[in-house]
Amino acid sequence: MRGSRQPAVKHSSSDTQAAFRTFSRGRRSKLAKLAHTTLLKADQWARGDVVPGGVSEAIVGAMASLKAKKK
Repeated sequence: MRGSRQPAVKHSSSDTQAAFRTFSRGRRSKLAKLAHTTLLKADQWARGDVVPGGVSEAIVGAMASLKAKKK
């Protein structure tokens, strides 16, 4: 049985990460550029993978500015 010796590891994601995953590739690319990072690191952050702390803060800030523009 595969995985019977260790517990399943599941990444928990926030609402911001889930919202980021729903955007199109072009929109995610623009948000990553606004956060001064690459699309690859932004997608890793959205999946819940480990990224440097500055990257996550920058993407959250970019998402907040997007929400502010909508209102």
